[in-house]
Amino acid sequence: MIKYRRILLKLSGESLAGNKGFGISPEAAAEYSAAIASVTAAGTQVAVVIGGGNIFRGLSGAGKGFDRVEGDTMGMLATVINSLALRSALENAGTKAAVLTSIRMEPAGEFYSAAKAMAYMEKGYVAIIAGGTGNPFFTTDSAAALRGLELKADILLKGTRVDGVYTADPEKDPAAVKYERLTFEEAYGKGLKIMDLTAFALCMENRLPILVFDMNVRGNLLKAVSGEPVGSVIE
Repeated sequence: MIKYRRILLKLSGESLAGNKGFGISPEAAAEYSAAIASVTAAGTQVAVVIGGGNIFRGLSGAGKGFDRVEGDTMGMLATVINSLALRSALENAGTKAAVLTSIRMEPAGEFYSAAKAMAYMEKGYVAIIAGGTGNPFFTTDSAAALRGLELKADILLKGTRVDGVYTADPEKDPAAVKYERLTFEEAYGKGLKIMDLTAFALCMENRLPILVFDMNVRGNLLKAVSGEPVGSVIE
């Protein structure tokens, strides 16, 4: 029995790189596609926003001499490459998917509108939304929060390589303690870095719950949409 009828799944670009650290790993794309396919088969409508950090990250590019606006535009294009790779992997897994871009880029993807994305999801497609918000100075976290609200998602699922939100970085501090549930106000007051501040404020102001979980554990995505206790919930 699924708990959430419609979700916005946020993935980092680095997640598609797998163990390589850069580029696109076909194995990682296939693993994620299988997880998403299991969720759509269960009846949950899925929209995906994926970052581009495995190819190019605008902010780090600005620190190396690139103009920030041009760097962010390059980052947006990186998200389109990742989105096309994810669509291909999903279709190989037998799941219908459509890429919609926030910048006009036909025929690589259709120009995004919330109505179009929702129509695709109602038909059983995975709606992969690329290009960030279409504007510089906004991260794909912010794009995920914005699209989640526009698409009336029940929850924003942030797939990471850690199994939730901790008092400190668990990869650096073995004494870090995991939070099972937090209010937005508690998370903000504790200064926890769950998403960037713009994205977090959008979710908090509009009461869109966030679930942070380990996407790399097989079966976790299906458990998350079924309401099983995985990760950390901020609501």
